[in-house]
Parts: sequence; C-alpha cells; structure tokens
Amino acid sequence: MYSLDSFKKGLEELEIELSEKQFQQFIAYYELLVEKNKVMNLTGITEWEEVVQKHFLDSLSLVFAVEMEPGMKMLDLGTGAGFPGIPLKIAFPEVQMVLVDSLNKRIKFLQEVIDTIGLKGIKAYHGRAEEFAQKSEHREKYDVVVSRAVANLSTLSEYCIPFVGLGGSFVAYKSGEIEEELENADNAIMMLGGTLASVEEFTLPDSDVKRSLVVIEKEESTKKKFPRNGGKPLKAPL
Repeated sequence: MYSLDSFKKGLEELEIELSEKQFQQFIAYYELLVEKNKVMNLTGITEWEEVVQKHFLDSLSLVFAVEMEPGMKMLDLGTGAGFPGIPLKIAFPEVQMVLVDSLNKRIKFLQEVIDTIGLKGIKAYHGRAEEFAQKSEHREKYDVVVSRAVANLSTLSEYCIPFVGLGGSFVAYKSGEIEEELENADNAIMMLGGTLASVEEFTLPDSDVKRSLVVIEKEESTKKKFPRNGGKPLKAPL
C-alpha cells in the first residue's frame, strides 16, 4: 500500500536500519496523523512521500549531531504532532523520551499514537515550558533536549536549555539561512549556561531542502530565573 523505497534510501543516508515492526509503526503513525489532521491542525503536509521526507527523515537526521545511546534521557519541547520525538523513539526504542506541548489536544493525540503503536519508555505531558522547567524532576535532568518548534534561537534556548543536564546538549532543528540568528543568540546561550558546540548542515535525502542542527552544550547550571514567565522569551529575547 505504501512504497518504502524512498524511506529506505533516506535511512541508508542516515545509516539507520529499521525492522519490519518499526516500518509498520511509522505507517500506523502516519495513518493516525492524517486521520486526526482532518479535525485538528497537526500538519500542512499529508502526502505519504512528503511526510516521510519532511517529517520522518528530518526528525531522524538528529543522528548527524547526536550519538543515540540506549537509556539516554531525551526531551522534545514544543513537540506539536510528535516531531522529532516520536520518529526518534520508533527508530531508537531504548531512548527514554518525554514529549511536552502547550496544547492539550495535541497531547491527547500523541497519547493515542503511543498506545496504538505500542511505544514504551515515552511520556507525553501537557504544559508550558516556563512552568515545566521549574519542576525539580525535569530541570537539568535530560541528556539531550530537541526542538523543531518555530521560534528564533534566543527564544528556543531560553525555553530548552534549563532542561539540559550539565554536559548534555540542546539541539535546535533549523532551516534556511541561520548565520544572523546564531549571532543574535550568542548572548542568550551564554547567559543560560550554554556554549555553541557545532552547526551540522545537511540536505534532506532526495531533495534540495537545506537543514541545520544547532548543537548547544550545557557547561554551567542555568540561573533559576530562566525561563522567564509571561511570554518574555518570545516578546523580548535575551
């Protein structure tokens, strides 16, 4: 029913091997996504080949920047329809995954996906980053924090870096030209206890879509006052 050729070709470029069960989980996820998208806005992309390329393979491209180790604790902040967290969890089932989104109906959808495709070691939470980051069970508790959310790097850094444990990383998925954005985020990254480690640039498999993974390493604890409340990280970036 679904051609897996381009998916398999893209996975080869990423050096990821999936079992038949994992492919079936991706297909079931796709079907749930398209079905639910009819009644709520989850994605503007619904064609199988496009979802594979721009959601699944894009999410899995994290392997260009991060060594995926069994048992590592990962947080996907502002996960939306589950990207990149759910594709990463399907492909690397030994990773401990937490998904957070501020819209409860998205979290209900993600819980349905988790239950339907039988994922273990993954939790989906409804909450805002400002409140969540102050909880001791989440603050500075993750090896890797990822986000594909659409926001400038200064804003994303303030929301995400407080969750990263010392020695861990925050990885932001970015598209287009990002030099100016990187420059503008310098101060924020430093204030939050991070340092820019690398920028991994690549082209999505079988396309001319340019993407970047911005890797920020956590060197010092983040001051308790961050992230600021009242939408300040968005309205007045550091």
